[in-house]
Amino acid sequence: MTTTASHRSAAGFIRVTAIVAASLAAASCGGEAIGNLAVGYTPHERYERSLRDMGLAQTALGRDWLSASGHALSQPVSVVTPYHEVSYLDPAEPGAVGYQMTLRRGQRVMASMEVEADTGFRVFLDMFVVPNGTRRSPILLASADSSDRDLEYVARRDGDYVLRVQPELLRGGRYTVTILVGASLAFPVDGHDTTAIRSGWFARRDGGRRRHEGVDIFAPRGTPVVAAAKGTVVRTGTNRLGGNVIWLRDEIGRSLYYAHLDRHLVERGTKVMPGDTLGLVGNTGNARTTPPHLHFGVYQRGFGAFDPYPALYEPPTATQAFSGDSTAVGAWVRVTRDRTRVRTLPRTRSTVVSELVAHTPLHVVAGVGNWYRVEMPNGLSGFVQASVTELIGAPLRREVVTSGTLLRSRPALAAAALDSVVAGAEVPVLGEFEGFIYVEAPSGRAGWLRID
Repeated sequence: MTTTASHRSAAGFIRVTAIVAASLAAASCGGEAIGNLAVGYTPHERYERSLRDMGLAQTALGRDWLSASGHALSQPVSVVTPYHEVSYLDPAEPGAVGYQMTLRRGQRVMASMEVEADTGFRVFLDMFVVPNGTRRSPILLASADSSDRDLEYVARRDGDYVLRVQPELLRGGRYTVTILVGASLAFPVDGHDTTAIRSGWFARRDGGRRRHEGVDIFAPRGTPVVAAAKGTVVRTGTNRLGGNVIWLRDEIGRSLYYAHLDRHLVERGTKVMPGDTLGLVGNTGNARTTPPHLHFGVYQRGFGAFDPYPALYEPPTATQAFSGDSTAVGAWVRVTRDRTRVRTLPRTRSTVVSELVAHTPLHVVAGVGNWYRVEMPNGLSGFVQASVTELIGAPLRREVVTSGTLLRSRPALAAAALDSVVAGAEVPVLGEFEGFIYVEAPSGRAGWLRID
């Protein structure tokens, strides 16, 4: 039984595939030839430029690939980290996926991808930020190397971020993607973690005349204060508020401020690695009447001080393994009971997108824990619990077509015609949705027929 949604004829698709594959093979001879066409561009941009230079952007497949790039950014999947997904991209249908998450300034996002039955093809990983309160397009921030399937990025601002995943043209298959969020800084007091923070960001000081631009980490006097990142000591000294202080500049341009030290153990110009001792916890400066602690601040040029906590906190990173049917990923299932809820996130308390009746067909795009990420017949997407679905196999019943009609790609009269079904033909009914039945035509093609 054929259940693919491809609208191309088999012969036409094979011809276009052969032309595109031959062109790409010629262009990529030597491994990185495509990537070297435009030095300074991201791997995705270089690949896109190569398609245009070879005229492939004017083919149906090339246009679909470019369109998928934009669609992944305009219609991303909302995720909550830690996130682990088993997914599928059909090589015959150029596609891309965007995963949108909310990050705090200073958090490090780590994305990795594994391809099943790896054949060495490239997958492009790109990170974007979504501008707040504007209609501007997402802004590209970082990209993985052309041969790498891992990407890390430290958020420079609070907001929504999108990770785009897109394989080369005519490549795809089943893959897993894992997205984790963690600290971008090592904890600056040896042997302690964020539970030792007693005074947080922006707490009132001096009767409300100023705000606390950092966090206070309490520890016994003499506890080693350590480098929170690889960098260079740019200043040591003493001032009225901070007492004995150290300024450290890290590799991504942040200035890390250590105050109230009992004493310094480094000098200006010292190169340090995370965990190297810089000084000792004390209560110098305006902290002389408080218990020993480290005041730790983070500053960024153009932004000033910002809350260090997200850069220091290590949230849980354990992900839930996919427990659904792996053969369903990339295939069609149908709902087994009425009032099945499709939700925005793979969580029982997330917002309901739609409520479906029994026998509604769903295209399974991915698996997350005990949920499927699905596309509904009306084009909407969401998550449904795997336990309330079944693979489309045996027909629900058989019906005789009373008058000739068209087999359509979607349950809509304006949808593209895939085939025709003559009057008197008996077809197996595989599913139903809003006045249409999902059937297998005598030709073996699956699609939608209007119920008279």
